[in-house]
Amino acid sequence: MPNHHAHRSRTREDWVCQIFASGGPMYAHVVGTIAKAELEVASTPDRVDHVWITLDVPPCGSVLLSVNTLSRLNRREGFDPTVRVAIVKTSYAGMPEPFIEEAMGLDYATVEAQFHPRWEHYEHDPLAELLMAKARAALRVEAWGEIYHDPHLGLHQIHSRRASCAVKTDLIGHDGAIRFYLRDGHAEMFLFKYCGQA
Repeated sequence: MPNHHAHRSRTREDWVCQIFASGGPMYAHVVGTIAKAELEVASTPDRVDHVWITLDVPPCGSVLLSVNTLSRLNRREGFDPTVRVAIVKTSYAGMPEPFIEEAMGLDYATVEAQFHPRWEHYEHDPLAELLMAKARAALRVEAWGEIYHDPHLGLHQIHSRRASCAVKTDLIGHDGAIRFYLRDGHAEMFLFKYCGQA
């Protein structure tokens, strides 16, 4: 098990070195303050499939969250490209301070068993607008996903990692998610699934 407290104060350079040394996917848990929320920049509109949420996470600096708003892979293979979203609403008493640590991804099965959330289909535009609005309103943003550096430090794979219509790899317990800490003492955790994911 990772030493959470020791890893939370590591610099960007430390993380980059560990990512390159790991030789494989590395999952991380991050909390930061919102710096920016925007649509992905792409050469053509049909390639825009993410919302980019930039967090300030001292001492690492900026950490970019890439959150999918559709599945281009499912679309390319002829499957439904829309994303199913479940929002788990909770309350909080204390605001978490920014940190980043190596961690296992979440297991949606555990979250679903506890909260029984309702899943809804979202088209790209409404989901992008919702995510950006929540990010801009949040006092803190928390996320779980796969950490990368290319050329910035960021998290992606912020969704279920179970097998889907277009991807047959079935990763259990490595799901990603994002949680928004809002001003009224309530938090909203967003879970994401693609076509074919149970």
